[in-house]
Amino acid sequence: MSLSSVRRHITACQECPRLRAYCARVAQDKRAAFRDEIYWGRPVAGFGDRRARLLVLGLAPAAHGANRTGRLFTGDSSSDFLMTAMHATGFANMPTSRHGRDGLTLTDAYITAVVRCAPPDNRPSPTEIANCHEHLQKETAALPRLRVVLALGRVAFDGYWRLMADRGVSLKPRAKFQHGLVCAPPGAPPVVASYHPSQQNTNTGRLTAAMLADAFARARAIIEG
Repeated sequence: MSLSSVRRHITACQECPRLRAYCARVAQDKRAAFRDEIYWGRPVAGFGDRRARLLVLGLAPAAHGANRTGRLFTGDSSSDFLMTAMHATGFANMPTSRHGRDGLTLTDAYITAVVRCAPPDNRPSPTEIANCHEHLQKETAALPRLRVVLALGRVAFDGYWRLMADRGVSLKPRAKFQHGLVCAPPGAPPVVASYHPSQQNTNTGRLTAAMLADAFARARAIIEG
């Protein structure tokens, strides 16, 4: 499938009733600050450079971020935190991600997620993660130049290993998730692990701007070889 076809398939997905109901409810109720906006309220496909060598893999759309704007890591505090690091390392043309028409362009990077609908409390069920895995398979298959994956959080890190298992890559021994880990299993693109830039992690200092920029710098070094 072409990347455009994959994206259309993702946004039309109705596989997970709980997630679809939650996204629709959020889009109707809205947050007071966005009460005059029309929420996207549908599954969210990835975005970025079709010739990307870096895949940035996140958890899921934010209820009032991507579920509102229709673009992953757009419209909330996590978005600007991530884009600041990507801009500093040459993967983005600007350090902010506010809405779909803000002029943001990614270079050599593509952003996607393990789950495509905003989950309640940011916690998708194992079944919902499994239902969405087909989307990740098809999306990455349509990005033939990928050379490295940057996994934002443990769920994304686990998603990387499921994807590699599909390709026949041995999972034994499998590295445990930790920030800053770089793992290069034979026959697979290396993965760089980072804490997710959620407010919980950034507000507490568990993930700092320097830490995230360093993770992207490591990915850049792998790409440049």
